[in-house]
Amino acid sequence: MNALDRFEVWLITGSQHLYGDAVLGQVAEQSLQVAAGLAAAAAIPVSVVHKPPVTSPESIQSLLLEANASDRCVGLIVWMHTFSPAKMWIAGLRALQKPLLHLHTQFNRELPWSEIDMDFMNLNQSAHGDREFGYLATRMRMRRKTIAGHWTEPSVLERIGTWSRAACGWHEAQSLRVARFGDNMRQVAVTDGDKVEAQIRLGVSVNGYGVGELASAVDDVDDASVNRLISEYEDAYELAPALRAGGKQRESLRDAARIEAGLRGVLDAGGFKAFTTTFEDLGGLRQLPGIAVQRLMADGYGFGAEGDWKTAALVRVAKVMSAGLEGGTSFMEDYTYHLAPGDPKVLGAHMLEVCPSISGHKPSCEIHPLSIGAREDPVRLVFTAAPGPAVVVALLDLGNRFRLVANEVEVVAPDEELPRLPVARAIWRPRPSFATAAEGWLEAGGPHHTSFTQALTIEGISDLAEIAGVEIVVIDESTTVSGLKQELRWNHAYYQLAEGL
Repeated sequence: MNALDRFEVWLITGSQHLYGDAVLGQVAEQSLQVAAGLAAAAAIPVSVVHKPPVTSPESIQSLLLEANASDRCVGLIVWMHTFSPAKMWIAGLRALQKPLLHLHTQFNRELPWSEIDMDFMNLNQSAHGDREFGYLATRMRMRRKTIAGHWTEPSVLERIGTWSRAACGWHEAQSLRVARFGDNMRQVAVTDGDKVEAQIRLGVSVNGYGVGELASAVDDVDDASVNRLISEYEDAYELAPALRAGGKQRESLRDAARIEAGLRGVLDAGGFKAFTTTFEDLGGLRQLPGIAVQRLMADGYGFGAEGDWKTAALVRVAKVMSAGLEGGTSFMEDYTYHLAPGDPKVLGAHMLEVCPSISGHKPSCEIHPLSIGAREDPVRLVFTAAPGPAVVVALLDLGNRFRLVANEVEVVAPDEELPRLPVARAIWRPRPSFATAAEGWLEAGGPHHTSFTQALTIEGISDLAEIAGVEIVVIDESTTVSGLKQELRWNHAYYQLAEGL
């Protein structure tokens, strides 16, 4: 069962009493069939709930307020089967707090040319009924997704499914709690930001905790819990000889397991679904959390290194959005480049914390020295990401607004083996080219930490940005540096004006 099917999107069909009870009966019957078709579509991961057609300001407002109050409802799909005078929608739309998708469709796929009469025309008026709604939504500056096409078309169903995933991600953000163990990495700008504004704008609550609290929880972990985790490690990974039973660094594996158990207990007890650490504040921890972070991400938690709460939240939201899809999602960093003529690439990695959900093979569990952090050698999983399309996306704080920057990439196999690189990694070619992608990312202020996802697309991330009212800068095959710089100037002017209107 898909993890998102506990959520609902409601199909709300607009009409009016002008056409009589017989037509309204047909509207109700046909909208029920549309809802059933959407609900049966494998591309749509949430439950699609049919609601009776709305025909008055009172029924519209009542239903939209009901949606606001529902914990299961993550968004609304609205469709004007006939002509639904849009002034009826004003009060409801003013109160609406859930994501909105305007589905511009009609019940029949083809025209019955020889049988069309005015009864048919009165019933099937989506072509101009939806224009009435679209005008009002634009007039009211409603953020929304608009999808046009027949409700049975696979491309339409795919796009509805993509939007519904973004709606689930937004729903998650509204109650997301991020635990920040320690503070921001000293003197670093981009990983910090306005946590109060993040909660106001995005719903994400970021809470700071001294690493001593975590270290105390780690010390309290019993040996039985450590043994259970060690058994899981032995089953799931290829353990390096030094970490196997009788190996000279076996105790370090036990320390790593104890950190995982303690960290997991603190997160679960506090209702946290994302967290950060920093190597500059480790307190009583014997090693920088490595395999613990990797395994928690694999279980769906968000993570950001060096206090990067924005990326931690973004990774968690992306994991919720991608539930049930092929491909993983991980914390990532553009670490170093391969600048060979004609074929430049990015090597993405981090000191330790890359999620094994992106691995193309069984990870190896290894232990190596770490030259920063002033602690014992940390245990980590080592692997190379599976080839294929992916997106790297980052969230940054510009002072007066948040911005998402997203770059389409193609993950590739390394040119040669990497026997001496003791961390998990991904190698990719950015689109449209290395130079354009890198220059565009820098011009947009994109940070070095990202959420790397093989499961989501640019459209899904753009849907999330639209729902959240967050600026998004996309770098893809069509991007040019001059065009992107002009876009950034326009965006700056727009957001300055929008905040003042």
